[in-house]
Amino acid sequence: QVQLVESGGGLVQPGGPLRLSCVASSNIVSNGMDWYRQTPGNQRELVASISAAGYTVYAASARGRFSISKDNAKKTVYLQMNALKPEDTAVYYCNYPQLDLWGQGTQVTVSS
Repeated sequence: QVQLVESGGGLVQPGGPLRLSCVASSNIVSNGMDWYRQTPGNQRELVASISAAGYTVYAASARGRFSISKDNAKKTVYLQMNALKPEDTAVYYCNYPQLDLWGQGTQVTVSS
């Protein structure tokens, strides 16, 4: 069974950077991946997508600050987050849309 494992979350001060990683147990990253986030009481929202060809799409809230990338050989998708704001606090999930496969999530907290 294919699994996704996120890492890299933690506590960061406003304005700081953080890089999330998501490793797949098989070579699915090359097909394209998404990053979502969720706060308590709210639905998961799409933050960023990367296609098989490397095209990227961002939510308005992430555009200009976040960058999604993938390393097919390492079966890993990344989310580089810069200039973090308290409102970015959430659990972040990677998703393989072709199978609607989710990781367990990693908590990001932006606070001074």
